[in-house]
Amino acid sequence: MNIKRTILYWLIHVKRLNGDPHYVATGMAIGIFVGITPTIPFHTVLALSLAFLLRVSKVAAALGVWCSNPVTIPFFYYWSYKIGIFVMGTPNHYNVENRSFFDLWRAGHEIAIAMLLGGAVLGILPAILSYAVTLKIMIIKNRRKRKRRARESTA
Repeated sequence: MNIKRTILYWLIHVKRLNGDPHYVATGMAIGIFVGITPTIPFHTVLALSLAFLLRVSKVAAALGVWCSNPVTIPFFYYWSYKIGIFVMGTPNHYNVENRSFFDLWRAGHEIAIAMLLGGAVLGILPAILSYAVTLKIMIIKNRRKRKRRARESTA
């Protein structure tokens, strides 16, 4: 899949969103944040729930979750774990070369906590950046829409 095409497709969806720029940008930031966390079977449900509770754009939150896909998930999960064990100050609980799947299964609790903590830390900066970019896109879009309406009303 072409990455440039995917990004353009995503931008088209963002530009089509309607509403207050802060409303949409906050929804997008929530979606991006949740999409980066290692909660894959629940990404959309979590993002929509948070968007509902915070009264922000549910569509933007669902769209933001798309940052998590088969290409990005290994990166997000790897760095979530690495950041999590660093923040927790614990040793690496699992080494692929020396352990079996059952060792991973037994160490699951520690690994899950490390990944959730690391995912939360990892998701902060992209969420902030996505808020700023989406806010800018929405402000420009709304400004252009107002100018177009003003031209149409004078014509």
